[in-house]
Amino acid sequence: MAEHDTSHVKNIVLLGHLGSGKTTLAESMLFEAGLINRRGSIEEKNTVADYHELEQERGNSVFSTLLHTQWRGYKINIIDTPGYDDFVGEVVASLRVADTGVVLLNACFGVEVGTEIIWEYTEQFKTPIIFAVNQVDHEKADFDKTVEQAKERFGRKVLVVQYPFNQGLSFNAIIDVLKMTMYKFPTDGGKPGKLPIPDSEKDKAERLHKELIESIAENDEKLMEKYFETGNLDEDEIRDVLKQAMISHELFPLFCLSAKKNMGAGRIMGFIDNVCPSANEMPPQKTKNGEQLKCEANGQACIFIYKTLSEAHLGDMSFFKVYSGTIKTGMELLNESSGVTEKINQLFIIEGKKRLPVNELVAGDIGATIKLKHTHTNNTLHAKGKNIELEPIKFPSPNDRRAIESGKKGEEEKLSLALHQLQEEDPTIIVEVSQELKQTLIHFQGELHLSMIKWKLEHIHKLSVNFIKPRIPYRETIQKPVQANYRHKKQSGGAGQFGEVYLLVEPYHEGMPDPKGISVRGREEHQLPWGGKLVFLNCIVGGVIDQRFLPSILKGIMEKMHEGPLTGSYARDVRVSVYDGKMHAVDSNDISFKIAGMMAFKQAFHDADPQILEPIYSLEILCPDEITGSVMGDLQTRRGIIEGMDTQGHYQKINAKVPLSDMQDYSSTLRSISQGRAKYKMTFSDYMPVPFDMQKKLIAEYKTVEKAEA
Repeated sequence: MAEHDTSHVKNIVLLGHLGSGKTTLAESMLFEAGLINRRGSIEEKNTVADYHELEQERGNSVFSTLLHTQWRGYKINIIDTPGYDDFVGEVVASLRVADTGVVLLNACFGVEVGTEIIWEYTEQFKTPIIFAVNQVDHEKADFDKTVEQAKERFGRKVLVVQYPFNQGLSFNAIIDVLKMTMYKFPTDGGKPGKLPIPDSEKDKAERLHKELIESIAENDEKLMEKYFETGNLDEDEIRDVLKQAMISHELFPLFCLSAKKNMGAGRIMGFIDNVCPSANEMPPQKTKNGEQLKCEANGQACIFIYKTLSEAHLGDMSFFKVYSGTIKTGMELLNESSGVTEKINQLFIIEGKKRLPVNELVAGDIGATIKLKHTHTNNTLHAKGKNIELEPIKFPSPNDRRAIESGKKGEEEKLSLALHQLQEEDPTIIVEVSQELKQTLIHFQGELHLSMIKWKLEHIHKLSVNFIKPRIPYRETIQKPVQANYRHKKQSGGAGQFGEVYLLVEPYHEGMPDPKGISVRGREEHQLPWGGKLVFLNCIVGGVIDQRFLPSILKGIMEKMHEGPLTGSYARDVRVSVYDGKMHAVDSNDISFKIAGMMAFKQAFHDADPQILEPIYSLEILCPDEITGSVMGDLQTRRGIIEGMDTQGHYQKINAKVPLSDMQDYSSTLRSISQGRAKYKMTFSDYMPVPFDMQKKLIAEYKTVEKAEA
């Protein structure tokens, strides 16, 4: 690779549903480029990408892995990503720094739900895309059906560049309609021979060639004129126009291969080399203040941390892309987020688990460094000069949660540090210390994500942990207006305590009229941190309670709303009117009126037909047509209400509302029903009343706990 030449760096990310063959393709790419002498396999647990102990245990990718190779004068960085949606954070981070995505489709299953999800992110990042239909050597392969599904879902912009001449168990030849050549492979794969297209395939090949060339030429007037004049264009003539069409998401070339047999990987590498954009040909990265940062080797040095990995005996390894300038060992860079200057003591290029030291990395390249003490994922570091901060990656929200506790007494602090480390490595993990539920909660994507978290805590951090069902954040409210009063009186020599209040406590709803028969002299509306409102009305007439005691009454009410009488849950949506009371010239004080307000409110709440509310979530499920009935049947057992269905490609999108309390273990159930071919996401919707029998059960459980703790 030429020194300081950004045009000689290409960054590729391999994407696809579980089992589509990403890791196997990566192995073939490295073999084709001569980086490795023998291709490893998932079965033999010896691939360059899946080197982690957990990945070898599971037999699939869990982490994104950075690889690199040289190909015809280019340095190509390849990022292999997991196929499970539980590890979507790895995919999103990789897409942020890639310049081309290779989306693998399994010829047996076509466009799967994992492909649908990945596509949404490629649209978000506007990543140029190549499709590669893999496993055309399988006995159940159906290339044409897969292509049709791709066109249905991703539009007619999907252009066939190749198709298998003899798909199935006897597959050994590909017809390339861009080069109008047939590639025939040796039995064990590798470099193919170039042959004329057989007569039986000429009509089909010429039709696809015409569709391909015309679709590309439509994007450029001069190219279209040349096509009309000559009747044909080759790959070199269309290179620049096709590249721009890929960058603008106008066209998506589609190839075919058998990654396992290494048939077709070399042609894809050649296309990446010849057509796919280099790092400096992509649109400039935007900074937070809207400026454009050009990918130039002589610009101000700037890197973006897209991934952090904790390495035993090394500490944190920070993976980054150089967005501008040239990074050299010994440089000092300012972390724009923390304001701390970090020294780059070592630079590496990565080859799976191998770290190869280098002295510098140029704009567009991807590498890693270690021991940045104050730097985290999503941070921008730059050399002195203009302040630069790149937009952070927006990671998807978690779908599931568990309460976590230490399995051994005395290791709580060690567990807390380990959980912090997990968040550093994976921003899709959120750790929450819930004062409300009195539990430490860990939020994650799904059961497989949770199993990875457990594995890391036990094997890397050497901790014993228990995952338990999290408590549900119920809310309490009232259904009818009630009046109540309370006198607090305490005498113990000298000044005593005295305060008496009369309250009207009502269920609150927006737009309700002022209470009848009493005059409102002051109004406070409090948006409660846990949702809902408390409206506090001052209706005191004639100074029976001094104005200075009203904040104390409010404080007492607010404290009691932190612990509702039914289940100890937060109370919400209540209006309280203070309309009468008494005070004593000597004994009345703030604490007296705080206690009087609290006790009067507690009594009123008990008498006002209190009701428990439960959190309801909006649920969106994407699943194949044939399992829609099973998915909907399972939702009904969870008290789910189906709100609608839409068709998305050859999948069904189900929209439903479900109570959070019934969604425990949903990710594993859905995976079981769908064999991993369905996906869901949950977002909080609202609070709704629980059924009467459930309310009785919750109250009884709370009373049992209260007695045990008394």
